[in-house]
Formats: sequence, structure tokens, C-alpha cells
Amino acid sequence: MNKKALVVFSGGQDSTTCLIWALKNYEEVQVVTFNYNQRHAAEIEVAKEIAKKFNVKQHILDLGLLNQLAPNALTRDDIEIAAGDGEELPSTFVDGRNLLFLSFAAILAKQLQFANIITGVCQTDFSGYPDCRDVFVKSLNVTLNLSMDYEFVIHTPLMWLDKKETWKLADELGYFEYIREHTLTCYNGIIGSGCGTCPACLLRQRGLDQYAAERNEVVS
Repeated sequence: MNKKALVVFSGGQDSTTCLIWALKNYEEVQVVTFNYNQRHAAEIEVAKEIAKKFNVKQHILDLGLLNQLAPNALTRDDIEIAAGDGEELPSTFVDGRNLLFLSFAAILAKQLQFANIITGVCQTDFSGYPDCRDVFVKSLNVTLNLSMDYEFVIHTPLMWLDKKETWKLADELGYFEYIREHTLTCYNGIIGSGCGTCPACLLRQRGLDQYAAERNEVVS
């Protein structure tokens, strides 16, 4: 059981890095992608292409109810994408998303007889999202174990990495350029370098520039 892992997978920079990390560390890896009628259907298509590229089985689960419950910039076209101001959360925060994603991933993992669940949440660059905190993941891990009487372990390889360090990890794994060109992090649904102006793109590019500077290279 401990040699099998299920990756919560969106096709973004972080979850793709986690997928490659998992493939290096586990004998069997599958991914689970959630369709919550997010703003950009391209996210699902990108996730499909990456799963196919790495020859991993992908489970796509319908979580449309989340779209009904949590109106925000990732589920509504008429809500502006805005970063948090320190008092309010970013407009891209989806209430309960990681709680539900990890809970449904755990249900699936138990059916597959997988003990390991991997997610790309990160407290260092978490944009103020409360469900990306280490304390939340640890708390939920205990709750899931108790709720299903099953010994899950939720792994968070990126928890204490900033974006520069996440790019470094991608490079160490041998997929720096692939992740640069083929993942979708942009809140406006543009693959690769993205729109360059949304909070997700700015965070991604800042980390990339910092890592390039560390390598004494220019990254366009």
C-alpha cells in the first residue's frame, strides 16, 4: 500500500511538479482531477494531456456542487480577479475547495487501496488561502483517518517551498522546460507563461525570475 500514491491534479505548475515527484518516489501513481465547472474548461484538458504524457491513470470527478455553493472569480465570469489586501481573501479563493478535494481524493484512494495522497498546497506562497496551511492539512489527515478507519498519509512536497524553490525542484526532477511550457497556472486560462498580469502569473513569474537569476540566466 505504501508504494502507491494518488495525486490531486489540476495540470498547473504545482500539481504537475508533484506528479513528477510522485513518479520518482512511488511504484504506482494515479491522479484525480476535479471538475467544478471552473472558469476555464482548458484546465481539465491540460490535465488530461499531462496525464497522458506521463502515462498515468486519471480519474475526473464531478464536483459541480462546489460551483453552486462558492461564487468567486474562479467560478464566475462576472467576478473580477483580485488579490487579497491583507484583510480580505483573494477573490480567487474557493471556500472548501481543498477540504472537498482531499476528502474525495481520500475516498477514492481507499477504494484503490492507496495509502498516500499528494497535493501541491504551499504555505510559503499560499496567497492567504487558509486551506493551504500546514495545520489544516495535518488536521484533515487525522480526520480522514478517523472517518474511514484507514491510515492515509497526505504528502505536501511543496509546503515550505517558495516559487523559486518550486522551479528549482522542477529542474532537479528534469522537467523544468516541460512545466514552463505545458502547465496552466494562469487565472485567465492561458497555458505556459500565462497572461502575465493575474496574481497567479505574477507569483509564478517572480519565482521563475528569481530562480533564473540564481542560475545566472535570462528567462523570457
